[in-house]
Amino acid sequence: MDHLQRIVIVGGGTAGWMTAAALSRVLGPAYDIALVESEQIGTVGVGEATVPHIKAFNQLLRIDEADFVRSTQGSFKLGIEFVDWLDVGERYIHGFGTEIGHPLGLLPFHQYWLKARAQGRAGPLGDYTLNTLAAQRGRFMVSATDVPAGSPLSNIAYAYHFDAGLYARYLRRYAEQRGVRRHEGMIDHVAQHPESGFVSAVRLQDGTMLEGDLFVDCSGFRGLLIEQTLQTGYHDFTQWLPCDRALAVPTANVGPPAPFTRATARPAGWQWRIPLQHRTGNGYVYSSAHISDDEAAATLLANLKGEALGDPRPLRFVTGRRKQCWNRNVVAIGLSSGFLEPLESTSIHLIQSGISKLLELLPREGFNPVLAERYNAQLAFEFDRIRDFIVLHYNATRRDDTPFWRHCRTMEIPAELRTAIDLFRDSGRFFRNASEMFDTISWVQVMIGQGIVPQGWHPLVDNLPDEEIARFVDSVGRTLNACVDAMPPHQAFIDRHCKASPPA
Repeated sequence: MDHLQRIVIVGGGTAGWMTAAALSRVLGPAYDIALVESEQIGTVGVGEATVPHIKAFNQLLRIDEADFVRSTQGSFKLGIEFVDWLDVGERYIHGFGTEIGHPLGLLPFHQYWLKARAQGRAGPLGDYTLNTLAAQRGRFMVSATDVPAGSPLSNIAYAYHFDAGLYARYLRRYAEQRGVRRHEGMIDHVAQHPESGFVSAVRLQDGTMLEGDLFVDCSGFRGLLIEQTLQTGYHDFTQWLPCDRALAVPTANVGPPAPFTRATARPAGWQWRIPLQHRTGNGYVYSSAHISDDEAAATLLANLKGEALGDPRPLRFVTGRRKQCWNRNVVAIGLSSGFLEPLESTSIHLIQSGISKLLELLPREGFNPVLAERYNAQLAFEFDRIRDFIVLHYNATRRDDTPFWRHCRTMEIPAELRTAIDLFRDSGRFFRNASEMFDTISWVQVMIGQGIVPQGWHPLVDNLPDEEIARFVDSVGRTLNACVDAMPPHQAFIDRHCKASPPA
């Protein structure tokens, strides 16, 4: 290959069209980009919840936020509420953001909160997190530009809920306007170079041959190129993440959409609730070793809020990742690269991360193995750290009311996660590992929410008198409550800025 010029994306859906949109935006007309998909093959998504990183992706594409939310029947997301995870009747919110409360000196706010809380002079941790307070009260706004520098309202972290099918359609229009050629059809043959094993072309059932230099596999769980053709192999995470099936069903809305995703623990897994403008997405992620499909469906349907708009749709999966997400001249993005269950809404982030790293390491000519090695190392690191964060939710629990939860609380967990838990339990300290996705604020909120209460706090906290610490913690809480008072209701914000038309 003298110069990489022809890129073929195999598969559409969210992963395929995110890839096509980003590559066409960044690479421009100098590259020939084709995407092949078949309407005969359905996509997995019935509704998507995201994390704040997606805003950077939309900014890369220069997408207008109001148009994007309106076109995808979207709503806004300040965090995730976890119900019955620590124990039945307990709940907490993992709120997005860059910090809890406000740091003081060299220490983060939660260190002072730990001492005040131990003395009975502070409320729950969520009382000092802007996103948690706003989510609980159903309020939302984007970052304000007319407030003093440093105001909590000047830097509000948020993400989106949206209809995955509408999102893919939105990005398809975007990509096609920038020269991406879409081919409809099923692939019936993958041609490989006889010596190198590199993929040289894919053939559609109608005989069309699509030749390429680089192939991006967005074919979903089946991994048409990365696994069926190149037999790359898979690292299975089932020993830590036992859920292997899901049922999904949409319901009619009941009341205004909440500005957060809800994850409710069930006897053999957990149930999601994702509010959109035109409907609500629901599903039950569960372990088939601990509940039958029929029992899971009955549990899901018995716990819906609003009329079901269809029958539950089944999905089977094995959590894990490919041994190589980049193999020869094939890069797997989306479900073909691996799958981590949607508990912390990381699926689209992993697509986005795969695209970003591909652009950073895009070959100019030839395929130097060092590029693939770096790509694979970065993706493996990201998958494994997100895996550990999700495992934390299952393992740090007091529940022992079902075999599933007894298994989760007693299972062996990855060594790095065990070290992080032990360090936090000692004195509330957590150190982010390089550029891992979740920041300290996320780990602290989930550890506290899951009942990992530190035995003490950083010794520098004791340099301040107890009364001063109590006044500081109280002041932060009052400031954040005043900020939330200034925010409009979530529905009112949508109505004013990005209300969608009723679906056809």
